[in-house]
Amino acid sequence: MDATRVDKWLWAVRLYKTRSAATEGCAAGHVRVNGAPARAAHPVRVGDRVEARVHGRQRILEVVQIIEKRVSAPLAAEAMVDHSPPPPEKDWYLDFARDPGAGRPTKKDRRAMDRLRNPE
Repeated sequence: MDATRVDKWLWAVRLYKTRSAATEGCAAGHVRVNGAPARAAHPVRVGDRVEARVHGRQRILEVVQIIEKRVSAPLAAEAMVDHSPPPPEKDWYLDFARDPGAGRPTKKDRRAMDRLRNPE
């Protein structure tokens, strides 16, 4: 086997949770193969570069091995080389949460939260 569908490969290497989600990602234009937009049935071969936007993060993968069945995470990692930029660091103020049962924030609280989220 020298090629497989891009949606099958993305699902098999665990980039998408389901194959239908991989197909939807292709249909929405979130997947590119060698720089060109790819539909779900686009063939993927060893050496191809697959770019996919998953959960708001751009992933850039190089195909090292063709697999069609979903495999364990260590085997899936061997089937690709990840060239993605590191994920953005989360700042502590983005996780600002109110105490349970504290009720609706007041105008003063909302302004304080806005200042924490956007320090400009």
